[in-house]
Amino acid sequence: MRQIVDKIGTILSLYSFERPELGVTELAGELSWPKSTISEILASLARQGFLERTRRGRFRLGWRFFEMNQVLLESTPLVRESRRAMQELVERHGESSHLMVLERHQAVIVEKVQASLAMQILMSRVGLRLPAHCSACGKLLLALRPPDELPELFDNVELKPFTPATITDFGRLESELATIREAGIAYDREEIVPGLTCVAAPIRNDEGKPIAGISVSIPSYRFAGGEQTYVDMVRDAAQRVSRSLGYIET
Repeated sequence: MRQIVDKIGTILSLYSFERPELGVTELAGELSWPKSTISEILASLARQGFLERTRRGRFRLGWRFFEMNQVLLESTPLVRESRRAMQELVERHGESSHLMVLERHQAVIVEKVQASLAMQILMSRVGLRLPAHCSACGKLLLALRPPDELPELFDNVELKPFTPATITDFGRLESELATIREAGIAYDREEIVPGLTCVAAPIRNDEGKPIAGISVSIPSYRFAGGEQTYVDMVRDAAQRVSRSLGYIET
């Protein structure tokens, strides 16, 4: 039973924005499993609504995942409480806000509130994974992990450049993370999108553990004239969410 569950998890983990559909032959070649095994798993998941067969005989995620995702988002205190703070940030300051969690060397967007007149961020949608080394929330959450875990997290991971400002050297990344650890605030200074600056602060649970980052995204020309204002507002939002989750500042 455990082997089957592991195989199901392995297959489902291969779905992404870049690979929304998968086929039996493709999976058999990639995973080195018998086609019969893969075909049986995919057919079973399709019968239960977790996958949907396309006209070409490939498989994409089914609506059951959408339903379960909505249950997850609405029943998770982190998302529910953060959404309120993010909406207030957007309404008061007119800048878009993101909530992200860390999964190894990637930052995953779990909630987003887009300001109507704010700069549209093309690389921004719920569920998107961003390299943690160049996102404000990602660097923040990396900085709050034990430093001795970092080499393992980035073992065989390329620090891919997105702009000339992206950090691509691990030693320089470690240095920046040390600065973030001391300040409790992190920046993305045009490291993913030219002309866009992001500021992030940590959300902590009732045990004081950093579990997510909340950020605001600001056109760099506006950020230059009001850096401390943006820092204060995102830090205040993160602290309010943390308190709502039971965190008590000491």
